[in-house]
Formats: sequence, structure tokens, C-alpha cells
Amino acid sequence: MTLPDLTLVLGGAASGKSAFAETLVLQGTNAPVYIATAQIFDAEMAAKVSRHRDQRGNHWFTIEEPLDLPSVLGRCTQDQAVLIDCATLWLTNVILGDHDIAAHTNRLSAALRACPAPVVIVSNEVGQGIVPDNALSRKFRNAQGTLNQIIAAEADLVVAIMAGLPLTLKGTLP
Repeated sequence: MTLPDLTLVLGGAASGKSAFAETLVLQGTNAPVYIATAQIFDAEMAAKVSRHRDQRGNHWFTIEEPLDLPSVLGRCTQDQAVLIDCATLWLTNVILGDHDIAAHTNRLSAALRACPAPVVIVSNEVGQGIVPDNALSRKFRNAQGTLNQIIAAEADLVVAIMAGLPLTLKGTLP
């Protein structure tokens, strides 16, 4: 199976988007690369990361990179397939690090286009709920919506996951 150059997998929390994205990547290569963007700040996140590692198994080449995705993507080769999990935590790292959101988003977008390997990027859809009650949450929600739109515009395939089920929004599933 041949993966598209860029695939975006969207969904809500615990929707099954990571498992779906992992399956796509594994069907597309014998050299899967998992780029983890999470940072561990508490026991709950440590447990979640541990569960994800156990579920993935050891056949993935894992790179933990919370911020500099363009550098990692620049080192990938065409015989690999890359999973970035996830754009939402990456954006959180950008915002909480008080970095320039637009500059980082532009760098990521350019790196996704230039990567010689097919890339599957997971992201949360956060704009379907109520309007957040504080400025930081509204800033994040708006930035996440913008990031998702930028990636979706560049992507060959966009899939929404709801209750573990894929809904193709753009392109055709391989």
C-alpha cells in the first residue's frame, strides 16, 4: 500500500485517531518512525505515554521531540513513513513556551511539504465545543483551528475519526 505524501487524522480526545494513524503508517512501510510531541509533567501523562508505548510495540523507531519537528522531518528518508502524534501537543508546547505561533506553524508546514517520507499527522478537533471561558484557552482553540486548516489544505488525505470510525473528508483511503 502506498501512503499519500501527507495525511491528517483529526478527532476528539480518545476517538481512536492515534490507533487509526498507526495502522495507516504500518500498512505503508517496514520502516515506521513515530515522532512523539508529548512532554511528561505529571503522573497521568506519564501513564498515558507508557500505555501508548506498550500499544505500539518495539518495531517503531521513536523520536521524542516536543518542538522542533522541522529538524526531525528533515532527517527522514523516502523509505520511511512518519507518524507525528500529535499536532495538538506540539502546538501546546509552542504556546506555553511563548514562541511565535505563526513562525512555528509556517516552519512546520514547509517541513511537511519538503519531507521525502510520507507523513501522517494526528491532531485534535477542539473547535466543536463551547467557547472557552479564558483568554489562553480561546487563543489555543483558535490557533489549533488555524493549524488544522493549514495542514488540511496541504494534505492529500484528511480523515476524521469518531468513535473509532474513519470518515474521509478529503482524498481516498489507501
